[in-house]
Parts: sequence; C-alpha cells; structure tokens
Amino acid sequence: MSSAHHHHHDHGTENVSDKALLWAVGLNVGLSVFEVAAGAIAGSVALYADALHNFNDCAALLIAYLARRIARQAACSRYTFGRRRAELIGALINLTALLVVGVYLVGESISRFMQPTPVDGMWVMAASVVALVIDLGTVWLLWSLSKGGLNLRAAFVHNLSDALSSVAVLAGGAAVWAWGWTWVDPGISLMIAGYIIWLSIGMMRETCHILMEGAPPALDTTALQNAVEALDGVSNLHHLHVWQLDEHHIALEAHVVTTFAHMDQQTPLREAIKRLLHDRFEIEHATLEFETGATACPSNELFPPH
Repeated sequence: MSSAHHHHHDHGTENVSDKALLWAVGLNVGLSVFEVAAGAIAGSVALYADALHNFNDCAALLIAYLARRIARQAACSRYTFGRRRAELIGALINLTALLVVGVYLVGESISRFMQPTPVDGMWVMAASVVALVIDLGTVWLLWSLSKGGLNLRAAFVHNLSDALSSVAVLAGGAAVWAWGWTWVDPGISLMIAGYIIWLSIGMMRETCHILMEGAPPALDTTALQNAVEALDGVSNLHHLHVWQLDEHHIALEAHVVTTFAHMDQQTPLREAIKRLLHDRFEIEHATLEFETGATACPSNELFPPH
C-alpha cells in the first residue's frame, strides 16, 4: 500500500454552472413520462424498468443540485468545517434509492419470467432509440461535473447506466421483433437491475467509508508514523487519528513525544512535521499536541483503546 495519497482531484468543477444539472433534470422528467407511456403501449417490463430508473435519476439530480449548493456554504460557529459533507449525504441518499430500484426490478423481472406477457418489439425499439439519444445528451451535460465528487459522480453514473440500459432495451426489442423472444425483455431488465445493484454497492461502500471518518484507503498510517518518528527531535507518535473531511481534504490529529524541551525548538519541529504531512501525505489540516518524556500521556499506542 502506498504511503502517500496520490489522487489529484479536479476542483475546477466547483465553478461549473448548475444549469447543467437543471437541464439534465428536465430531460429525465420528459424521458420518464415518455417511457412509461411507451411501456404501457408495448407491454414491456424493460421499458418500465428504464422509466423507473430515469425517474429515480430525476430525484438523484435534484438531490445532487441541492447538496452541491449546501456544500458551498462557508464554515460558521455551528459548522466549523463547513457543510462540505452535504454532497456525501446526497450521494448516500441517491445510491440507497438506486439500490432499492435495482432490487425492485429484480422482483419484477422474475415475475415476468414466471408469467410472460406479449411485447411489441417495434415500439420497444422506437422508444429505446429516443431514450438513448436523451440519455447520451444528459451524460454529455454531466461529464465535466462528474469529476467533482461522489455526489456528482453518483448522478453521472445514474445517467451513464441509463444510456447502457437503453442500448440493452434496444437489443431486446430487436430480438422480440425479429424472433418473438419475449423472454428477452425481462432478461434485459434483470441485467439492468444487476448492473444497478453492483454500481450502487461499490459507490455506497466508498461514501460510507468517508462518513465513518475512515482513513484514506491509499494512506499507509504505519509509513506515516515511521516518517514522522524519523525526524530529528521526535521520539514517538501516538494517539494518531486520520480521517477524510470529504473526498478532497484529509485531517490528522496526534500526540508527538519530543526530545526538545524548549518552545523555541518545538516550533520549527512542528512546522517540519506539518510540511512532511502536507508534501508527502497530502494532509492539509493537522493538529499536533507536543509532549516531553516527563509529560507524555500514559498510552504510547498508535491507536489508543476505547
């Protein structure tokens, strides 16, 4: 595992207009209504699945928009770190909803396998072509925003999976129209549902890790401890806590046992440690408590027991 956190995030998306999100919402609302009507006419569960997925995307995009605006609010006496985690909460809501949709579609697809219904393949193909065009338009609108964080990535993944779903539905409609394979329709729906669930679980794990104040996955805390203790004047580092404030900012607090007894020696050492943490481990916010051998707290463990 690397000792440094080498992910360089693109913060330029903070200045991208929110109009892209609102346009994407409008496109998905129209598409959802269209696919519900087309699904009713064609008798296609795959079109219903795609419509439900798109309707969920409308909510996801609205949540992403609101969370993005909240996250921009400055720090205050009540929220001393600001509200930057609002985007993570938005991502968690979106991913939970997407997971529920996936599970629902699994049940609906299995039901259609057990009780097949007639499907109009021509209508399915026509509707899926329209859906694909709109999905690709939404993906294009969200592409630049998707680099901004889990919240916007979750919204982007929603719409990218929609585009892939539309391709699958188009292929299924062609199979029904050409060969009368009505079982392909719920089969396509089942594959869409599996893909949705797989994507949701992976991104949800990453979101929860940050909300649970986990250390960055690429950060080796043992290497960090060794690097700090290798500095002249440091004899021990303990009570070490490293967590992610959000996807872009890492915080640290620790106790440093130093051989320097005088403040005029400790101040340059403090700056040296902070510079090391910033340059090598990309930790921007570090709180250090200095101790000497006589004043060191009882526990010198890296991670103190609870």
